Amino acid sequence: MDSETFSVRTGGRDTVLDLTDRARAWVAGRGDGLLHVFVPHATAGLAVLETGAGSDDDLLAALADLLPADDRWRHRHGTPGHGRSHVMPALVPPYATLPVLDGELALGTWQSLCLVDLNVDNPEREVRFSFLAG
Repeated sequence: MDSETFSVRTGGRDTVLDLTDRARAWVAGRGDGLLHVFVPHATAGLAVLETGAGSDDDLLAALADLLPADDRWRHRHGTPGHGRSHVMPALVPPYATLPVLDGELALGTWQSLCLVDLNVDNPEREVRFSFLAG
């Protein structure tokens, strides 16, 4: 298995960051297999969804409705509502596995691989790509 970790910057606000182009470039020429993507953080997740047509903003709005940034959370340090960031990976998991066919991601027409981050206290994230050849 081939594996590589890289850093991304998500900034100081709730973010859906598209990783699709980076994933496509990383699997190019590798043949058939699986791309496993993992974020080793207790407050970030990965989602496969449409971007650019408002779905990414809709996801953030839905998460804000489900996980408000207020003082209801028992996990209390950092900015108000930080505890919600620790609950989010139960809804948006920190991993995704995507098929790779002939060195290309086998995503649907409108699907993108995205990092979802609600933790405004930690703008630096690590992402691990691992390729398992078929």
